[in-house]
Amino acid sequence: MGGHIRTGKTGEQLAVAFFEAAGYDILHTNWRFKHWEIDIIARKAATIHFIEVKTRRSAKYGHPEEAVTTAKIRYLLNAAEQYLFLHPEKNLVQFDVLAITFNTNNQPDYFLLEDVYL
Repeated sequence: MGGHIRTGKTGEQLAVAFFEAAGYDILHTNWRFKHWEIDIIARKAATIHFIEVKTRRSAKYGHPEEAVTTAKIRYLLNAAEQYLFLHPEKNLVQFDVLAITFNTNNQPDYFLLEDVYL
């Protein structure tokens, strides 16, 4: 397994812990439908959160949130639309991005972008 794959898996594990500590109920991780995937689907109060997680070992090649392109957001929207079709509960919906960068002490720094729009 490549280093970037391990970094991504580590980031997703840290993200789950981050959101659980903030009072979110994790409904799914790595939810897939056809070729679409959502890293984390969580609920807090009456809101369903569709969360994209990006992790980098350093900011040498840019911040992780910069890797969330318009195409990636559209991909996330398509996956979320399918999820909502399959789970038609009445909830508010929010799209979030959690960027995780490991600092020089190899500790994660978190940057949460909430309610992301195109």
